[in-house]
Order: sequence, then structure tokens, then C-alpha cells
Amino acid sequence: MSGKYELKLAKDGQHMFNLKAANGQVILTSELYRSKAAAENGIESVKTNSPLEERYERRENKNGEPYFILKAANHQEIGRSEYYSSKAAMENGIESVKKNGPDSPTVEV
Repeated sequence: MSGKYELKLAKDGQHMFNLKAANGQVILTSELYRSKAAAENGIESVKTNSPLEERYERRENKNGEPYFILKAANHQEIGRSEYYSSKAAMENGIESVKKNGPDSPTVEV
């Protein structure tokens, strides 16, 4: 089983997606988009940019928990991860996005 993009309607009528690993864990969450087409373009951007190491920005929240942001070539944020318990766990999350991002199918939920 491979990963998948879950495209869905957010509470406020906007659209968003999650990239999930084969085990069902969310590994990347998108921003909110005004239209379904814009969200689908966001998925295509993840497919294009996820294999590229230089597109990942590693950060820590105010509690010191690591997370990452995936950015497009124009430096716009495409998606971000959950907060991780360690930098090693965050690096595993990045590797999972690199693996699942380029070829995972999209399903509407």
C-alpha cells in the first residue's frame, strides 16, 4: 500500500489536503485554498517539490518541538508537518514525504 493525498472541504468552505503515509499517518498538511482547483494545484506542487531537499525548511516551535515546511521554488509554503518529538523523527517525516509525495494518488474525502 502506498501513501495518498486526501482532498477535502474545510469547515469554512475552503479546500485543503493531507498527504498520508501508507500507515495512514498524516505527514504533510496543506494551507487552505479558496477553490478545489487551487488545492489540486497545491497537490501537483507537492508532487514536483517533495523530492527536492532544498525545498524543506526545518523549524522548531516555541516549545522546542521540531517540524518542517515544504516550499515551492518561489519560496511559498505548500504544506507543513506535525510537531515531532525529536529531530530524528522529523527527518523520518521528511523522508516519508520525499517517498510518498511524487506518486501518491488523490482521493476525495
